[in-house]
Amino acid sequence: MQTDHGPTPTALRWQGWAMTDTVIVSRPTDKVAVLTLNRPDQLNAVNAELIAGMHGALAELGAERSVRAIVLTGAGRAFSAGVDLNGFGEPEGSEGLTGRRMGFAVQTEMSRLILRMRDTPQPVIAAVNGPAAGMGLALSLASDLRYAARSAVFRAAFMNLGLSNCDMGTSWLLPRLVGASRAHEMMLTMRKVGAEEAERIGLVAAVVDDGTVLDHAVGVATEIAALSPWGVRLTKQGMWSALEVPERAAIEYEDRQQIMASEPETFREAVGAFLEKRPATFPD
Repeated sequence: MQTDHGPTPTALRWQGWAMTDTVIVSRPTDKVAVLTLNRPDQLNAVNAELIAGMHGALAELGAERSVRAIVLTGAGRAFSAGVDLNGFGEPEGSEGLTGRRMGFAVQTEMSRLILRMRDTPQPVIAAVNGPAAGMGLALSLASDLRYAARSAVFRAAFMNLGLSNCDMGTSWLLPRLVGASRAHEMMLTMRKVGAEEAERIGLVAAVVDDGTVLDHAVGVATEIAALSPWGVRLTKQGMWSALEVPERAAIEYEDRQQIMASEPETFREAVGAFLEKRPATFPD
């Protein structure tokens, strides 16, 4: 069974294992990994165990060169409803901390996950299957690509806790995706943004029918995984860096990236495949 973006997961043998009880890693293909937030009864609300599982899974997959793209999704009907208000738990290494020191340990354990997603060499593709609020919104924003089910809803919701909506990288990421004016409106009003609007304003790349967003994201990941792994990794790195530097610095950075990527074997394979009208095979 095929889609416009390659084979669907239902046509493949999924091999999965639990990074923790709250994070499931599966491999629909030998080059694509899926991370599933697995607290469906709590709408995949984030707690210490889930964050630790995400840190561990991304560190492990980031070092696995056979993995060339990663999909992030949620179990059940939500992507993630944000931080678990019933209790976050204690981050690893925070034993004995109290008060603001414990609060800072919790805060940084979560916020560093946003940076880890950016630092992961492979593209991370969010398959947003339902509500993405607060930390859930931040996880989608930190992904390199976002696809949404029609029932998906996005909301900056940190102010529900009496806190600032400038949290978990949202104040940096959201304006770069949708523009400053829309980001201000979303963050100051906390209104819910549906999938169709999210596509219209550029928050997501596409909206697909409910029940198909994971298949779609895996299909896109499979397409990316067939490309030159070094070129893909340099492109991810370069795109994020270009958001932070002036135009001249971005162009000079690109010049260096192109020379780094110009390995003779990869170039010959790419040209040969094009001329012979066949898929290219890129070793890493």
